Amino acid sequence: MSASSQKETCAFAFEASLLVGQAQETLVSKRQASWLAIIAVPTAIAGIYGMNFKNIPELQWEYGYFTIIGVVLIACATLYWRFRQVGWL
Repeated sequence: MSASSQKETCAFAFEASLLVGQAQETLVSKRQASWLAIIAVPTAIAGIYGMNFKNIPELQWEYGYFTIIGVVLIACATLYWRFRQVGWL
């Protein structure tokens, strides 16, 4: 094996190693982004409710609290299902 072919082989192996590392980082980034999106839903709803003490629906509606909890659970479950479907989780 000549020096140039050894150099090319080493360069190819190094590039392949970098590509594998980038693919793993991309997968981790996708998983983190997915979980953060799922966590953002209840955080946003809690933030909106936390600012508005006089106009909270559960104060006037009999099932307002359970409705909001249901909306949060459905939104989180939908995001989880969708991210599983596209292979991010």
